Amino acid sequence: MELVVRRPEGLYCPPGDFYIDPWRAVPRAVITHAHADHARAGHAHYLVSAQSENVLRARFGNLPMQTLAYGETVTQNGVCISLHPAGHVLGSAQVRLAYGEQVWVVSGDYKLAADPTCTAFEPVVCDTFITESTFGLPIYRWPESHVVMTSINQWWANNACQGRSSLLYAYAFGKGQRLLAGLEHSIGPIITHGSFDALNAAYRQSGVALPETQRVTDVSAIDKKRALILAPPSAASSPWMKRFGEVSHAMVSGWMQVRGARRRRAVDRGFVLSDHADWPALLTAIQATGAERIIVTHGNTAALIRWLKESGRIALSFETEYGEIEE
Repeated sequence: MELVVRRPEGLYCPPGDFYIDPWRAVPRAVITHAHADHARAGHAHYLVSAQSENVLRARFGNLPMQTLAYGETVTQNGVCISLHPAGHVLGSAQVRLAYGEQVWVVSGDYKLAADPTCTAFEPVVCDTFITESTFGLPIYRWPESHVVMTSINQWWANNACQGRSSLLYAYAFGKGQRLLAGLEHSIGPIITHGSFDALNAAYRQSGVALPETQRVTDVSAIDKKRALILAPPSAASSPWMKRFGEVSHAMVSGWMQVRGARRRRAVDRGFVLSDHADWPALLTAIQATGAERIIVTHGNTAALIRWLKESGRIALSFETEYGEIEE
């Protein structure tokens, strides 16, 4: 029996009678993390990691939620379920399913790079591994995170010396908090768009240390000239942006590694920092599971599947609705 199949509602576990990150409303859902392409409102029951509870409630309100600590187990119709760190964002989890002699792992989204705002990825040995492939091409190879943060802080400091605000576009959940944790806040005030407020509060409530941030209305005109402004990409060209004078624009994303992406975004600088695994990390994570069969859910699936088959593994794909939000 297949432990996970694709149904119109999402990825379904037939013996356990539950779904994993479904994109339609279902009676029972196991959620890998709180990005909107994986976690949606409307399910009758949610099973989530304990670390993701505050973020999920900040995003979706009072959900009917059961939480599990990493490594803790629960049994549903004979299927033993446990959640394990994925290293993607706060509370992100891989879902381990054990039934009979089979062990499957559904990874959701993950990364292997260091991130002080979430628990590091832990490989889970299994027979079948379901993986993302958002950046599943050999061209995607991330620089070290601390090197990128040093470049961002230097860019901000240079702008501040010239009396110019530094506007950094980044997604409000995960990427934004990772950046905040690495910013050198002595350079100047940090202003955040309102979309960050509830998420920052949820991170702090969960014990993640973040520097003090301010609303634009709380910062003087003089201080704005040496401020770093953190905003989602959707804020570009919005009325909110008119509150700043001369600004240097930059964006943080894995896509900034591709020549032309920065030009399309009309930004002055592009910093390469992703909350997804790059090509070497995908291969490392897959190898660490020991899985003989790999199922790829979203991203550059064809390239990864071809590489896996050429390396002697069984590889196929599930068509899903993931991957359209955070990157």
